[in-house]
Amino acid sequence: MSKIYDAKSIKILKGLEAIRKRPGMYVGSTDVNGLHHLVWEILDNSMDEVLALHANSIKITLKKDGSVIIVDNGRGIPIDKHNDSDLTAIEVVFTELHAGGKFGESNSAYKTSGGLHGVGASVVNALSNKLIATVYKNGKEYETIFKMGKIVKRTKEIGKTNKKGTKIHFFPSYDVFKYAKLSFGKIIERLRESSFLIPGLKIELKDEINDNKKKFISNDGLKEFVEFINQSKTPISNFISFKGKSKKIDVEIGVQYTNDYSCNIISFVNNIKTKNGGSHEVGFKTAWTKIINEYAKKESLLKIKDSNLEGDDLREGLTAIISIKIPENILEFVGQTKDSLSSKEAKQAIEEILDSQLIFWLQENKKESHKIIEKSIAASKARKAARKARKEARNTKKKLLENKILSGKLTPAQTKKIEEKELFIVEGDSAGGSAKLGRDRKTQAILPLKGKVYNTEKAKLIDILKNEEIVAIINTIGAGIGSEFQVKDVKYGKVIVMTDADTDGAHIQTLILTFLFRYMRPLIEEKKVFIALPPLYKITKKTSNKNKEKYAWNEIELKEILEEFNGGEIQRYKGLGEMNADQLWETTMNPKTRILIRVNIDDPILSERRVSTLMGNKVDLRKEWINNNVDFTLEDSFEIKQK
Repeated sequence: MSKIYDAKSIKILKGLEAIRKRPGMYVGSTDVNGLHHLVWEILDNSMDEVLALHANSIKITLKKDGSVIIVDNGRGIPIDKHNDSDLTAIEVVFTELHAGGKFGESNSAYKTSGGLHGVGASVVNALSNKLIATVYKNGKEYETIFKMGKIVKRTKEIGKTNKKGTKIHFFPSYDVFKYAKLSFGKIIERLRESSFLIPGLKIELKDEINDNKKKFISNDGLKEFVEFINQSKTPISNFISFKGKSKKIDVEIGVQYTNDYSCNIISFVNNIKTKNGGSHEVGFKTAWTKIINEYAKKESLLKIKDSNLEGDDLREGLTAIISIKIPENILEFVGQTKDSLSSKEAKQAIEEILDSQLIFWLQENKKESHKIIEKSIAASKARKAARKARKEARNTKKKLLENKILSGKLTPAQTKKIEEKELFIVEGDSAGGSAKLGRDRKTQAILPLKGKVYNTEKAKLIDILKNEEIVAIINTIGAGIGSEFQVKDVKYGKVIVMTDADTDGAHIQTLILTFLFRYMRPLIEEKKVFIALPPLYKITKKTSNKNKEKYAWNEIELKEILEEFNGGEIQRYKGLGEMNADQLWETTMNPKTRILIRVNIDDPILSERRVSTLMGNKVDLRKEWINNNVDFTLEDSFEIKQK
């Protein structure tokens, strides 16, 4: 019998209750990204004070108890009574949605800010077990305390001070963010970006958990930012800067070309990173493509009758930082997480600035301009080769021809349902044989690769397409490559890299992931790429009745099982091919028992630098990174492995 649906069925969530009920609507998720979103919301409010020229210092402390303190030397949140209620302004800001200093018609508090929606402070409060707001203002220190989003101590003067600014100390509700931890490295990247965007801003980060400290201050702004990103690459142009004001929007763009094959465009609005781009990025791409094509034909680098170079061709090897400051009255984001800008004025402003400045730079720097266009023409040829290969892969007769490369390799899954199908890219024929025998024939396809895959970070696309193993991956996934890649055409719900649990296996895994990152990035962004985690050890305890067997994925588990078994026979798997088909299924392929690691791109800038450093041509940078980040003292682990 169905329940009655009437007015009594409608529940009104009062105050901040809705936020705790549906936290993902306000911070995107309840994983590590959602937890860090709380930090960004409070940080953004301090950054707004910096943008308004009222602050030049921000300090962040990660406490041992998992709480966070953020302090700025701005004006301090107002502590006087709010016009529309008995609450003080700071009490309103932290307990009411859509409250803040960014909604007044005169817009007197902030001309530009990142906190458009006015829900940031209240969301952090709602998703914190406790929050202490301290304001230093007019020679006095004021304190307000909240618990679970509710006021437990009204705003009160607690002392005298010569400081000015705001200190927010919040204790995230880890019952909401159950499996998340604050990351010193993740916060460092965000703070480094902020320092680049505002030259002269002093930022300090202290991690009391791991006893780490970091300070940031930049003098050359976007120039330092671009050089930081391109550290592991070889430039083919100097740093190029474009600045101006249009449509009441301040625009600053920093670009540089390298001999790399990838493109990096990172955009910010009022110091908030718009990781999904938006109208300002569209304006940049449109103007960049149009202006350089016109210049190329004027200089006879392209013939008048030739088709224009496509945007992807002209952006190969380009690193660009776009930073705009946009007034509140025309600022529109897509969603509270502010990942994408929708203000149409931003597109127009970018186009106007580039229309007036880019053509001048091209004319004044002909040597660099011609080098950039020549690189773009080469990119166009490679793209056309990739497009041709994709068309041929779709042509039945040609596909049969190309599948000679795949003959004896790909073992397809039986189901036609893409979301059910899994592609295992496996190292070697031996492991491939076990995987073929042990797999679920209905849903799991096996593609064994011979030897090591091409390092695509060091090669041109046209050369990459000559490599049989790479072509096998491209044809099997069936969605193209590079700018031609279409994630909607991918033939599998999951692409799983399954390699041996040794150094060679790790190397092959890295080479495959580098290729996917460079030429099929949407596959990773759509969370379709995984790493299979095979066990390192099999432990057998012989008994009079039946042998007991268990698997260990690391030395800690090995030690625990040996203690449980009171000894035992250890088999160290050097490769997947050493496993019987049933063992491989049980430990690594069975969806009910296996361990998969999803491959994510949490920070595009950091990912770009890591791939370029570790897989690129600059040996000195790679060596420096390894020396600074890899611990070679594994004597204890080695001893365990030898027992």
